[in-house]
Amino acid sequence: YNTLDTITWMAEDGQSEEVVELVSALSQFFRVSLSKGKDYITLKEEESHIKSYLQIQQFRYADILEYEINIPQELSEFPVLKLTLQPLVENAIYHGIKQKREKGKIIVEGQYNNQSILLKVKDNGIGMTEETLDQIKRSINKEGPVAVDAGFGLVNVNERIRLNYGKEYGIRIESEYNVGTTVTVHLPMNLLEKHLREDELNVI
Repeated sequence: YNTLDTITWMAEDGQSEEVVELVSALSQFFRVSLSKGKDYITLKEEESHIKSYLQIQQFRYADILEYEINIPQELSEFPVLKLTLQPLVENAIYHGIKQKREKGKIIVEGQYNNQSILLKVKDNGIGMTEETLDQIKRSINKEGPVAVDAGFGLVNVNERIRLNYGKEYGIRIESEYNVGTTVTVHLPMNLLEKHLREDELNVI
């Protein structure tokens, strides 16, 4: 709704080029979100999804938001659970950058070896106190209730990863108050290949 409101006032203000860019980003965001009902999409599609989301948010928060996406081309065709990174990026904006109340940056990057893939969402926002970080870590590990709003998206992503890949995988969070937060997603390379083969068979 906020995005549609932004499109409306841009159109009323005669910003036709910006309206085209924003509508295109919104269209791509929904296209990947739906993905014909698939649970798994390629990492390239997930990257496209967060890029569209960040483009939309940058229209709204141009004065405070910068971003950078660095995911190796070699990982582009690997399947991942849809909506793995977007909730983490959203969390970084609303609970990191916006709370800082000055210009901030989000960096999304990927690393891999023969056994695993690490996807990281970093922000230099407000960060967390040790107490808040401990609460979220306990929530992620199901050692207590989700005590803060910032934890819901993280808990959900972690739970979905563990249900699909195993308890040895999931997310790790590091944060320092007034410095920033890094959320790392740990996924298995071999199971990603397995899901890719299964997806190909389902298409056939």
